[in-house]
Amino acid sequence: MRDKPTLRIPFGILGLLICLTVYILLVAKAVDQIAAWPVLVQTVIYIVLGTIWLLPLKRFLVWMETGSWRIPPGK
Repeated sequence: MRDKPTLRIPFGILGLLICLTVYILLVAKAVDQIAAWPVLVQTVIYIVLGTIWLLPLKRFLVWMETGSWRIPPGK
């Protein structure tokens, strides 16, 4: 646990919101192209696109809490 409050958490939340907004806009821009594909392919693509943003989230949250990008061993 932290002893003192830091600006990492507010900046981290703002950074996360900005990154997610950019990601959402990129996906929304690709919707017209994806709509032309078969429904089953669209389903797979949207499942992948809907979960891919979670990949960097753990490291991002660790940085917000600890200040280090490395995930501590055993976590």
